[in-house]
Amino acid sequence: MYLTMIGLEVHTHLTSLKTKLFCSCPSDYVGKPPNSNVCPVCLGLPGAIPVFNETALKFALMVGLALGSRISDRITFVRKHYFYPDMSKNYQISQYDGPGTEAVAMGGEVKLRDKKIRIRRINIEEDPAKSIYPTGSMLTSTYTMLDYNRSGVGMLEIVTEPDMSEPREAREFIEKLRSILEHLGVCDGSIEGAIRADANVSVEGGERVEVKNIGSAKDVESAITYEISRQRAAVSQGLGVRRETRHWDSERRVTVPLRTKETDEDYRYFPDPDLPPIQVTASLIEDIKSSMPELPDQRIQRFMAQYGINEYNATVLVMDKGLADFYERVTLHYNNYPKVASLLINDYLRWLNEKDMKISQSKAGPEQVAELLRMLENGTITIKIAKEFLPRMIYEGKSPRELMEATNMTALRDMTILEDIVNQVLAENPEVVKKAKADSKVIHFLVGQVMKKTGKRAEPETVYKLIEEKIARI
Repeated sequence: MYLTMIGLEVHTHLTSLKTKLFCSCPSDYVGKPPNSNVCPVCLGLPGAIPVFNETALKFALMVGLALGSRISDRITFVRKHYFYPDMSKNYQISQYDGPGTEAVAMGGEVKLRDKKIRIRRINIEEDPAKSIYPTGSMLTSTYTMLDYNRSGVGMLEIVTEPDMSEPREAREFIEKLRSILEHLGVCDGSIEGAIRADANVSVEGGERVEVKNIGSAKDVESAITYEISRQRAAVSQGLGVRRETRHWDSERRVTVPLRTKETDEDYRYFPDPDLPPIQVTASLIEDIKSSMPELPDQRIQRFMAQYGINEYNATVLVMDKGLADFYERVTLHYNNYPKVASLLINDYLRWLNEKDMKISQSKAGPEQVAELLRMLENGTITIKIAKEFLPRMIYEGKSPRELMEATNMTALRDMTILEDIVNQVLAENPEVVKKAKADSKVIHFLVGQVMKKTGKRAEPETVYKLIEEKIARI
């Protein structure tokens, strides 16, 4: 087994900023015509002077405080030089922790279930333009188009120490970090490209490899899994692993070489002469501390105490701030809090994921979900009917009452009718009944037959008990 070290550089857009980082262009670039949301500053035209968006500093300080980082008294901006098509100036305005330069925050940590991931630094920087490939892949396109609407959008780079050893931990880190950022209100992670990561991976016996611009927590896990396997195979065969930058091909699920890995010296960092240093005062930090919102770990503990749900369910809800907010709105209308959590986690989320929808796109509001649970609780519908109604509520916006009236699907309460149907099923399946006497698991087949004959209007638990009693008397 080869020792594995994983570190991440997470780039998160400050989506709550109304304008770009150094100019007055709107920061909302999604869906806009290409190169329509630009000006001389974000295009990098000669003589254009950047002016810092001070709200970005407040957001960065909030993130630093939330992660327990040491806030710098004085921050500076540097020019990070490299030639790449998406950088019109041939440098990126960023921050760096080096002689005479300081990033906004240093240190800190993110707590996962069984370990802590240390933060090396947090810095503010501008995003480059968006590269668009005609074929959808940089590997097969013969040319690249550039959309500068994204150029100059403010973002944070959050760099970890190489404390992760498994791909799963990297995915959990990004999911936890996204939840923190969304609870702080600085980033909406559901926007495409709002959170991207570069993964630095090395196995014992090889050099460090960087995999660039991975677009989701799930893909981060997949890319690192592939890269570890590739590097271990190379080391075991005596081929070695060279220091390089690679690209994650999400279609083929492989990493491919891009270029040899740059060093800090290659970037020729030096302070940006157009942007003077900024002093971070103690009063500013205190003001931000006093206005900090509830963070995910605090919210998980509150959910457990206030709603009586277990830690697992509380964690699943809180990791998606939109889901946690929705849960609390449902509880205003229905007070069996564990049942609300179970429905949202096991069923509601599944139907959203089926169509790759955000919770904000669902047409089933908190009142409709609460109504469904009340109808289930008072026996108007069965759990099977509830599960059939839920996707139509989410996709079509129908209320459970409307669906019940349109489909005539209500719970079968007449025990005489139900008992007749059970007797009929037992009579039609004598061999299955014999097997069920020896193995109670076989009863589930008979329950399914009864459910078919009742159009799923019977309560499965009631049917099971009824069949069990009748088989015991045979």
